[in-house]
Amino acid sequence: MNVRLTQLDGALPNLALMRLASFHRERGDQIHVTRTIEPDLFEPTYDRVYGSAIFDFSGDRLARFRKVWPQAIVGGTGSGSDITVEALLGQAYEYVDYEGHDGFDASIGFTQRGCRLKCKFCVVPKKEGKNRAVGSIWDIWRDGDHPRKISLLDNDFFGQPREEWKARIAEIKYGGFRVCLSQGINVRLLDQEGAEALASIEYRDTKFERRRLYTAWDNLKDEGIFFRGIELLERAGIPPRNIMAYMLIGFDKSETWDRIWHRFNRMVTLGIKPYPMVYDRSRKDLCAFQRWVNLGLYRIVKWEDYTGRVAA
Repeated sequence: MNVRLTQLDGALPNLALMRLASFHRERGDQIHVTRTIEPDLFEPTYDRVYGSAIFDFSGDRLARFRKVWPQAIVGGTGSGSDITVEALLGQAYEYVDYEGHDGFDASIGFTQRGCRLKCKFCVVPKKEGKNRAVGSIWDIWRDGDHPRKISLLDNDFFGQPREEWKARIAEIKYGGFRVCLSQGINVRLLDQEGAEALASIEYRDTKFERRRLYTAWDNLKDEGIFFRGIELLERAGIPPRNIMAYMLIGFDKSETWDRIWHRFNRMVTLGIKPYPMVYDRSRKDLCAFQRWVNLGLYRIVKWEDYTGRVAA
């Protein structure tokens, strides 16, 4: 068969589509991996088309994709579909195919699934259930010819049994791996042993260029427990300047601009890099704030002088 795999959003390679690619290539099918919606002049007629959308804000691209490919099988958290790669291929099929992802030389995967928390804005507990270990670092790494860089997609690394995450830390150290935990460490539930474990490994950003740990501060009521976790990390040897915090805005009905600025200023003052994430994309003021912060403009342009704020 001729198979088209379309990644509609997300900076990292889409793991579900990579599993589908491996499944079909193993059967001798011809695979075309792309991020484009409209076919080019040289694309063949396809026997099967897949699409995946992770984020809700990809609605326009998703609608275009469905119009161009009405028979496509579409999944992903942002698709509104209940179709999963596990249902299509079977839970046990974990092989991935990296072809078509030029420039991405890390190895990507999970050591755990699920989450201990049940945040109302998050689909992970509903989709993945209770926290559990699912694999090792050695399972994820491609082979000896590839860089020892691991992009972990774990949503709650320290939520798996303690003996499991300690074994993963030992594998990272023994194998000399650099690791990106881009989905974030839950500092609200972090203990000193976990903080010291993080300090002992080569944690990196998504490009594996600089020291970076990711976490989240979603609402003002978690202020005390959030900074308790930050203090544990700092005590273990991880300075705030190495931390990026996803900052949910536009979800809490009691949220005000004063509360947003309080969270933002506390992090910036300490040296933490805030990364606003807008829940309600119809809020143009919040989207402008997100751009101002995430592009680093807050370092050189005052919010009052930011033209993007006026345009919003």
